[in-house]
Amino acid sequence: MTVGDATTSPATDAAATGAAVEIDQVAVRFRTKKKDVTALRDVTLRIAPGEFVAIVGASGCGKSTLLKLVSGLLRPSSGQVRLDGEDVRGPRRDIGYVFQRAALLEWRSARRNILLQAEMRRLPRAQARARADELIAMTGLTGFEDAYPNELSGGMQQRVALCRALLHRPPVLLMDEPFGALDALTREQMNVELRRIWRETGTTVLLVTHSIAEAVYLADRVIVMTPRPGTVAEVIDVDLPAERDYGRTMSDPVFARATGRIRDLLGATTSAD
Repeated sequence: MTVGDATTSPATDAAATGAAVEIDQVAVRFRTKKKDVTALRDVTLRIAPGEFVAIVGASGCGKSTLLKLVSGLLRPSSGQVRLDGEDVRGPRRDIGYVFQRAALLEWRSARRNILLQAEMRRLPRAQARARADELIAMTGLTGFEDAYPNELSGGMQQRVALCRALLHRPPVLLMDEPFGALDALTREQMNVELRRIWRETGTTVLLVTHSIAEAVYLADRVIVMTPRPGTVAEVIDVDLPAERDYGRTMSDPVFARATGRIRDLLGATTSAD
């Protein structure tokens, strides 16, 4: 479904130019002591390079499982997952991953938490420090480089986590409820910052969120999942301006139609914050 005046779907563009992420007829099944559980069924998605895609759905529908498939932390029971045309057969070192909790090391400063990525990947030290400085400036952390996690707000901690995930310039950034633990005001501010940073870096982003408003504000497309076994209920193309002022976007009729359609699909069971 296209919400707005768009005539060309990013999915069409992805197929024409080569997709950054391809998920083809994927299913994931787990065996428990009592029964077999199907987490995902017949999921097919194509995400274009540089696209921002959000995934929404009820708890337990397989949203986070999709991110694990793309990252290679989980193998599909059937179907295929590809990054830049290459089959995902195991954990990928070329992606970035941001979780709900910042997971910073308390004994390391903000800068040293960011540079932990460089140490793990054995990146050239001078190059990594220059990249860290660039990201610190980009995310508004200048002046807090030497602060420790307990001296930073929740929003600042997530900025550090975002810098760490972007340090090695990943072509694909996976984000699993990165702002879910933040207060409403800080979450809005982080939405604005994330949208700006995405436009500056050009990274392909796949975001999992329970917030309908967050998904529509941030994304080019919103993937709406069914309850378990999760599959794609509908893809919403969001035809909002590339430059999005938070207040004006919230009052835009396109925003209202998109959020309304997603609520209808989800039965209003997902947060609209």
